Parts: sequence; C-alpha cells; structure tokens
Amino acid sequence: MSAALHVADDPALGLLCGQLARNRFLPVPPPHLLSCGDGDYCAIGAEFLRHFVARAGLRPQDRVLDIGCGPGRMAVPLTQYLAGDASYDGVDVDAAAIGWCADVITPAYPGFRFHRLDIAHPLYNPGGALAAEALALPFADASMDMVLLVSVLTHLDLPAIARYGAEIRRVLAPGGRCFATAFLLNRPARAGIAAGRAALPFPDRPDDPVLVAHPDAPLAAIAFEEDLLLGTLLGAGLRRRRPAAYGTWSGREGGTGFQDICVFEPA
Repeated sequence: MSAALHVADDPALGLLCGQLARNRFLPVPPPHLLSCGDGDYCAIGAEFLRHFVARAGLRPQDRVLDIGCGPGRMAVPLTQYLAGDASYDGVDVDAAAIGWCADVITPAYPGFRFHRLDIAHPLYNPGGALAAEALALPFADASMDMVLLVSVLTHLDLPAIARYGAEIRRVLAPGGRCFATAFLLNRPARAGIAAGRAALPFPDRPDDPVLVAHPDAPLAAIAFEEDLLLGTLLGAGLRRRRPAAYGTWSGREGGTGFQDICVFEPA
C-alpha cells in the first residue's frame, strides 16, 4: 500500500475534514459566485482535501497551484491544512470570484494568493483577451509541488488541454503531482450512458472519442475517451501516476465522488 493511502487512514485527517464540513465560521461566498458548482461549499471542499492527501499525497508543506480555483472551494479547507513554508496560488478566469477570494481569504491567510487569467472561455469568460491555447501561467519553472485541476478538464477541448498540460509540466517541481478530475469514456462508462444511467445527457455514440452533454454549449460538459485524454497529456509531458478512481457520473456503482480522479506526474 502506498504512503498516500496510509495517510488517508489518519484519524486526525478524518477529524479535520469532518470539522471543516460542519464549520459554520468558515467563509462562504455569496450565492451568485456559487453558480460554478453544485453542492455544499464546505462539505465538497472537505471531501476534496481528503482526496488530495489520500490519492495525490498532498503534504502540509507543499506549494500548491489551484487552476480554476473559482470562489475558493478548495482554498478554504487548505487554509487549515497547509502550514510552514507551504504556499497556495489560485488562478481563474472569473474576475468576481478572484476578487472575493483576494478580499476575504488573503487578508487572513497571506500565503494564499489569487490571480485572474484573462483566458477566453465561451461560458466563463467570453470576452477573454487570450485563447486557451496561448495559456502562460505566471509562475516560474519547477515552482509547484501540487497542481489542482478540479472540474477543469471537463470544460476544455483537446488543444487547450494540451497547452494546460505543457504549462503544468513546466511549473511542477521534481516529484510534483497534478490532481485532476474528468469524465473518462471507457467500457463501463459507455455502458452506463447506453443504459440511461448517466447523470448528464451524453449521447450514446460508442465510436465517438469525444462526447458533449449539451451541443449548444459544448464546453459545459465534455467527456473524452480515456486513452485519448491520457495520450494528450502524455504528449504534454505528464503521465498518470496510478489507475484512475472512477466516479459515479456515468451511473457506475460504488464510484469515488462524481467525476473520475486521476493523478499525474512529470513523464
């Protein structure tokens, strides 16, 4: 069993995550900033903190980059876990979300910094100045120990994913990891879609390596053939560290969370 899985069974971590899920005094953004994600803000953040530690080996001293940080859903629980020389940088295209995080989280936790990237996205930033394929993260080479991509790959096309992957590879330090969620198409997922068990309206097209749930808004929810996504990221210099932990989005029983979870490392 890996060291990360031993850490996952740590009673102290379980206690911390339970407290975070129930803590009424943690900051919660106003409702209009929560439209980017469903579910309980604090409970989901606590759930992902467990995943970061258990599946990607997050350590309290790590330097963390959260791509697509939104209104701090992952940042808030991390304020209670990261310590010492750790740092956190969150980036997002949503100016209002970044503004709230900078105004509310950073004053209490100066090691938590937030940056707006003016990258165009048809849903989240249609007037963006730069195409996703031109992404340049404002961080030095090998400056991060952990990169988080929670519900980001589900809103990007393959050229954008290739660019994001290359930038993530550039900023990861030796031994660094990238925690990412996605909708991965494989035999069990396609069986769930064909049987009508999927939570999203992906079409039953067995030969199509890319499926979109909403044709009028393709990047609202996009699924990729598993090998296609892995090959795209491998071409960018990232390989999957261990098999995926599959979620329940396709109707799979006994899944881990909703989306599929992958952990990547420099190839």
